[in-house]
Amino acid sequence: MPEFEGVENFPSAADDLHQYALADRGGFLFVSCDPVAEFDTFVGEAREQLIKIKANDLKLRDTSEYEVAAHWALYCENYLEGFHIPYIHKSLNEIVDYGTYTTETFQYSSLQTGYDENGNVAGQYLFIFPNILLNFYPWGISINIIEPITPDRTCIKYLTYVSDESKLKEGAGGDLHRVEMEDETVVESVQKGIRSRFYNRGRYSPTREQGTHHFHRLIAEFMG
Repeated sequence: MPEFEGVENFPSAADDLHQYALADRGGFLFVSCDPVAEFDTFVGEAREQLIKIKANDLKLRDTSEYEVAAHWALYCENYLEGFHIPYIHKSLNEIVDYGTYTTETFQYSSLQTGYDENGNVAGQYLFIFPNILLNFYPWGISINIIEPITPDRTCIKYLTYVSDESKLKEGAGGDLHRVEMEDETVVESVQKGIRSRFYNRGRYSPTREQGTHHFHRLIAEFMG
C-alpha cells in the first residue's frame, strides 16, 4: 500500500480480506457469509451421510434449472414431506414403500429415507435449512439449490453427480424430470390456494409432516 508509511497499527486484521466460514464434507464445499452455528451443528447427525461421500467416484453429469410459479418456501414444504407421494408420484410410489418412509429432524436440517419393498434404501433426502437439498440415490447424488426470484417465483437449480452409470435410470431417482414436473404442478396449485381470502391455515399430520413443521419453526426462529 503506497503512501502509508508511518500509519499506526497498519495493516491490521480489519484491513485483510474477509475470511468466510468454509466446510468441506465429502468433497463438497459449503460456505456461509454469516454463520449462526458450526456446519456440523447445522447438518446434525445427518453429517455422517456427507462424510460417506467419495468425491473421487462422482462425476458431474448434468446441470439444469426450473422456474416455478410459487413461493420458495412452498417448494421446500413439498420436499419436506412424503405425504403426497402416493397421490402425486405414481411411478415413485411403485418403488418406495410408503409405509416405511421415515423423517428425522435435527437442529437445522432433516433427513427423509425411503425404502423399497425389500427393505433396501431407495433414496435419502437431506434438507439443510434454508434452501439446500441433497438427494442420495444408488447411482449418485442430485443437489437442488432453491433460489427465490420474487414472492411467487422460484428458481430450482439441479446438479447431478453420478457414481454408477449402470443404475442411473433405475430406482427412486430414475426420472428426476418427471418427479420435478409433478412437484411443480402441486406446488403451483398450493400457491394459488393460499392466496384465496378464504384460506387461513392448515394442520400438521403428526406422522407425515414432521419435516414441514420443523421447517416452519425454523422460519419463525430466524424471523424473530
